[in-house]
Amino acid sequence: MARRNALAMTGGNRERAGGVPRDSSGQSADIEFAGVTKRFGEVVAVDDVSLSVERGAFYTFLGPSGCGKTTSLRLIAGFEQPDQGDVRIGGASVVGIPPYKRPVNMVFQHYALFPHLTVADNIGYGLRQRAPRPTNSEITGQVGEMLELVRLSGFETRRVWELSGGQQQRVALARALINHPTVLLLDEPLAALDRKLRREMQIELQTLQREVGITFVLVTHDQEEALSMSDTICIMRDGRIVQTGGPKELYDEPVNGYVADFVGKSNFFAGKVVEATGTGAAVELEGGRVLSGRRPKNGETLAPGARGVIAVRPELVHVTPTAGPTASQTDVEAPGRVKNRIFLGEHTEYLVGTQELGDILALVPKHVEASDGGFTPGDEVRIGWRTSAALSLAER
Repeated sequence: MARRNALAMTGGNRERAGGVPRDSSGQSADIEFAGVTKRFGEVVAVDDVSLSVERGAFYTFLGPSGCGKTTSLRLIAGFEQPDQGDVRIGGASVVGIPPYKRPVNMVFQHYALFPHLTVADNIGYGLRQRAPRPTNSEITGQVGEMLELVRLSGFETRRVWELSGGQQQRVALARALINHPTVLLLDEPLAALDRKLRREMQIELQTLQREVGITFVLVTHDQEEALSMSDTICIMRDGRIVQTGGPKELYDEPVNGYVADFVGKSNFFAGKVVEATGTGAAVELEGGRVLSGRRPKNGETLAPGARGVIAVRPELVHVTPTAGPTASQTDVEAPGRVKNRIFLGEHTEYLVGTQELGDILALVPKHVEASDGGFTPGDEVRIGWRTSAALSLAER
């Protein structure tokens, strides 16, 4: 019962938080940017960005350092103000409104917990700052519900330095959620965790977000983290949005080589476009070989004579013995030699050197590896793929 009450309070109170009215008119977006620009001296950190984050979504800003993702998060939080444009939360403009009056809470990369306070006091800190202040029994009750929500019941009296990294993150999440925000902002909250714990906490965050039903906005440079947790990913570069979409769309239908390179791994074959239609293009490589690929949905249309790339995901590349029968599942083939082999459990990663196409990365599933016997560095192989597996893209 306490768990249901906590969820109801967190997800159901949508009328007012701080000084910003929450929407009750059917507004479907919790966050909107309208032509937002933010400068730091001569540097344009966010450049005329417009976006919409749907209510209840798990939305991620993804990109390399300096792309504008953290500044975008800080504009939502109120730590920065736009030089141009409007930022709206729940349909209401929050430009000029300080962070403590916005219906948002933030979980920082290093959690920012108070080491001198107990777990319960850390979680209840925000409630004690309210005016009017809830009673001690009300605070204790709500803290207990949050502890149950993040599966830390019984840890009330512990100090944060007595907790593991994953437990500290749960305390930070509970402290943020107890204030019933419209939006929870996550600033690379998993960066300090080891790989195994990071994967466990990705699942925890997904589950928690579905249960509480509020909007989560994550900033990360980790593509695996973004792909595994997000409903919608916004890929940024130089302060601008390059592409926004679901994980599968960004992986299968990147609009250009920048997105294909940043989301997952790809083999790129660059050259001059010799033929282009609305459905695809052919690119002549430096050695004279011509490769073709389909144009992704919403991908940039290439023009003959321009530079372009053919991109092929490693898991769509087939590796077969040179002495075996020709692979029926390939349209493009080249002889090569295995240069490197990395066993990764569920698949094996091969780097194959070819004379015509350069080095090619291939991911071979474990069941295929078991049936073929696998390869070792130095083995002569054939490598290839279906033309339908290749994408024709603008280089960047």
